Amino acid sequence: MFNRSRRNLASWFTLTMGSILIMFAAIVYYWEVIDKLEELDRLLYKKTSVMAANVKSELHNSQRQLDLEHVPLLGSMVQPLPDSQLVYASWYDEQKQLVQFFGTIPSDRLSISGGFDTIKTDSDVWLRQVTLPVYQNGSLIGYLQAAMPMTATESALAEFRIVLAISAPITLGVVALTGWWLGGLAMQPIRYNYDHLQRFTADASHELRSPLTAIISNAQYGFLSKTTDLEVQRQRFHKIFDIAKSMSTLVSNLLFLARYQGKLPTESLQVIDFNNLLVQIIDDYATQPDAQHLSLVSKLPNNSITVLGDADLLRQVVINLLNNSCKYTPAGGHVQLQLFTQSRWAVIQIIDNGIGIPEADLPYIFERFYRVDKKRSRQTGGFGLGLAIAQQIIQAHGGKISIKSVFQKGTTLEIALPLIPI
Repeated sequence: MFNRSRRNLASWFTLTMGSILIMFAAIVYYWEVIDKLEELDRLLYKKTSVMAANVKSELHNSQRQLDLEHVPLLGSMVQPLPDSQLVYASWYDEQKQLVQFFGTIPSDRLSISGGFDTIKTDSDVWLRQVTLPVYQNGSLIGYLQAAMPMTATESALAEFRIVLAISAPITLGVVALTGWWLGGLAMQPIRYNYDHLQRFTADASHELRSPLTAIISNAQYGFLSKTTDLEVQRQRFHKIFDIAKSMSTLVSNLLFLARYQGKLPTESLQVIDFNNLLVQIIDDYATQPDAQHLSLVSKLPNNSITVLGDADLLRQVVINLLNNSCKYTPAGGHVQLQLFTQSRWAVIQIIDNGIGIPEADLPYIFERFYRVDKKRSRQTGGFGLGLAIAQQIIQAHGGKISIKSVFQKGTTLEIALPLIPI
């Protein structure tokens, strides 16, 4: 599925960029043709203007007489233009009748009044022709028509076409490879989320299957049993109740994880004095059974440390982390909770000297349903969601959570939340 999607993304990207590339190449070639023609036209106009400047017109007995003998190429009394490159040149009078010419025999009558044209000869040679009206003292005295071969221009354009023909496929190949790479890059988060969802669904199904099986087996036993002992029936119902309560906790945790994605809504945020919040948590938690077998101490600053957040959610995070530390710290151990500021962050550390976490498990400790000691977690009723929930809450507050642990020596959990700017 993902490879097919990646191929589709790469194909559409290549098709789109290829179309843009072809259009761009066509536009570039068009402007190259225009530029080469303009360059040829300037050269042709310059040579024709030199010839036209040598045409002399005089009045004799009220009749206009032209002197074409001193015109390069047309006249016999002047040297031809050096490297003229002109194929032919013709002079027409003001009535567009042919008077004199050089090169190919032209038409007896001029059919156009001026401008540039591209023509093809009988020998399949392309020429660039200009027809230039010539004026003297404001009066039209005739037309000069000349032409140059387009061989050099055609050669330059042919070379340019070869460059485009080679570079366009190479560029298209690079675009295709880039599209394949970008497609893979775009599919990575989708694949990660899909795999994460698959794993999450499988884990949730597995966690729900066991209690559901237990409920069904206890219910079936109750239906099939013919005992009248109320105590046995009560124990059976008590087991079903405990299992259903455990399932309710699991479902609540799953809903919580689904609900708090991204940043928290602004209306749920309030200014929280972290000192007072932690004092309340320590006072309440000190009476819990998990804290009775160890030393629970706190180290809080004298000044107030305030953050912006949801007090109930932050309370849940700290209690979850304290639960983990106390649960996995042997009797006689100690757990310390301390609060301090570091740069623009309010930092909470929960330090214990418990059993610790193996180094191989640390990279996965915040994943949902991940448990270091699965057997012990089941005995204590854990689902492996506590740290995942804590991480999601802290990230929703714009904070960070990290863990450092040495196996059989202890664990340090650290929460950093942004301080309210003064």
